[in-house]
Amino acid sequence: MKRVSHWLGAASILVLSGLAATPASASGVTAGSTITNTVTVNYNVGTVAQTAISASDTFTVDRKVNVTVTEVGSTTTSVSPGQLAAVEAFTVTNLSNATLDLALTAAQQTGGAGAHSNTDNFDVTNVRIYVDTNGNGSYDAGDTLVTYLDELGADASKTVFIVSDIPLGRATGDVAAVTLTATGREAGTSGSMGIALVQTAGANTSGMDTVFADGAGATDAARDAAFSAKGDYTVLAAALTVTKVSSVISDPFNGTTNPKMIPGSVVQYCITVKNAAGGASASGVAISDLLPTTTTYQSAFGILLNGTVTGTTCNLDGTAGGAYASGTVSATIPTVVAGDSRTVVFRVTVN
Repeated sequence: MKRVSHWLGAASILVLSGLAATPASASGVTAGSTITNTVTVNYNVGTVAQTAISASDTFTVDRKVNVTVTEVGSTTTSVSPGQLAAVEAFTVTNLSNATLDLALTAAQQTGGAGAHSNTDNFDVTNVRIYVDTNGNGSYDAGDTLVTYLDELGADASKTVFIVSDIPLGRATGDVAAVTLTATGREAGTSGSMGIALVQTAGANTSGMDTVFADGAGATDAARDAAFSAKGDYTVLAAALTVTKVSSVISDPFNGTTNPKMIPGSVVQYCITVKNAAGGASASGVAISDLLPTTTTYQSAFGILLNGTVTGTTCNLDGTAGGAYASGTVSATIPTVVAGDSRTVVFRVTVN
């Protein structure tokens, strides 16, 4: 009995060696591989060892199809009205035990929950899909416009970008939800997408069968050879309002004491640009004001830019700048942050 146990142990070691030579990964043994197991039996007749006998079994590893798609990051993508090439990034992973082509589609929602506890209420435009060709994790000119991932190996991942344009006129808090779906396809020849996968029906065959092992995604069902994930764009806009007020500084008769708006009076204009709270900063705020022909611009006072407001009173704390040409006062305020107000102040004389 000891000798029989010894020989069976040796046979077991041989079997394990055969398995270790088979390519394996986190997704499992490669589909289409064959696994052979041999059993050896040693025995005696009386005290004489006899010729060992053996038997082998070989089976083919079937194909397990499993694909996942995950949004990169855990927050919505902030965008501006009118922004071109806004990017939502996803990681597409082939968890199958075989190389696959993966068809890619990008879909937009019509209302309903987005990816981040928000609600879709508009559509983006010019939607396209790029693969991160240079592998730097960021969308750039080196990336490739695609409709599928070609020959993605077992356990391999690719970063995929949905790239869209944001319409003008959207307000802060508007949301556009998008969904990326990756669908497994037969690994065709390099450079062309393979045909649709078909799950093997009925009993196990002697060849390589196909089993769909994927879970349910955001918009697709479990075991459909596909997986989907949501992402969304949330608008962060600047909401500007502008007011213009005038006040009389002096007149030829009363001076600065209770002056009136009569010919020869000096009138001060204050233009206030306000950016509502909760939005984005507005930059490069360009102001153009065509003066009435019944007034004359006061070049001695000049133009004060980027001043502040106390209540409804414009403070004379801006910096000199701007320009006057062809009857028009022009000025640019560099930045008006959300919740702030900035002014342009100048003076004219009533003709």
